[in-house]
Amino acid sequence: MKIAVAGGTGTVGRHVVDLARERGHEAVVLSRGTGIDLVSGDGLARALAGVDAVVDAASVATQSAKVSEEFFGTVTANLLAAEETAGVGHHIALSIVGSDLAPYGYYAGKAVQERLVRAGGVPWTILRATQFHEFAQQLYGRVDLGPIHLVPTMISQPVAAHEVGLRLVELAEASPAGLATDLAGPEVLTMVDMVRAYAAATGGTGPILQIPLPGGFGKAMRDGTTVAGSDADRGTQTFAEWIDELTRTAR
Repeated sequence: MKIAVAGGTGTVGRHVVDLARERGHEAVVLSRGTGIDLVSGDGLARALAGVDAVVDAASVATQSAKVSEEFFGTVTANLLAAEETAGVGHHIALSIVGSDLAPYGYYAGKAVQERLVRAGGVPWTILRATQFHEFAQQLYGRVDLGPIHLVPTMISQPVAAHEVGLRLVELAEASPAGLATDLAGPEVLTMVDMVRAYAAATGGTGPILQIPLPGGFGKAMRDGTTVAGSDADRGTQTFAEWIDELTRTAR
């Protein structure tokens, strides 16, 4: 198969590319580094020639609902239009568990993405996954108050990015399935404990405190909306195992 990967250099996308190639597929990276602008659409028509399936693992670093909606709305519309023109038979989108129930902040864009994919003319599959282990790494040091590191009050069910990547490749190899079974990590943890563990393993200093975020998004982080249901598939790598892997690689 020829599989194109939007965001193919990102946290999950790079695993999709590597695993697709390991399984004998041709993987096309859709990113600015390969001359493809997902926001403007420049280069998409050329890149999708002969492509059988597109995996959309693109992302944007924001907590603004407006920015997220604009990014995912634009990128998804561009991908779907180019796919229809090129005759691509399968669009696979990576979404987030809880984005349909808490369409706030970053999740607002994922809700827009899902609506466009469902309404589009390309046969589709949507995989909702919980937050990745790397989310703790991304949060550490993002908001500081002097020597104090602040993280949102949140419960999480972290899943390994490479396991999400593998599931996306498997879905690309199969027929369009609509809304796929959710994929979550093997355990439920608090985000403050995850960030503290990451900081301890990487030599971080300073106290780490949690603060409840206001509004619907903050409530969803605290009340379990972003945790998968009992019918979800479970990954196998624990957060502690990911930390061990991270520190071994660093050494």
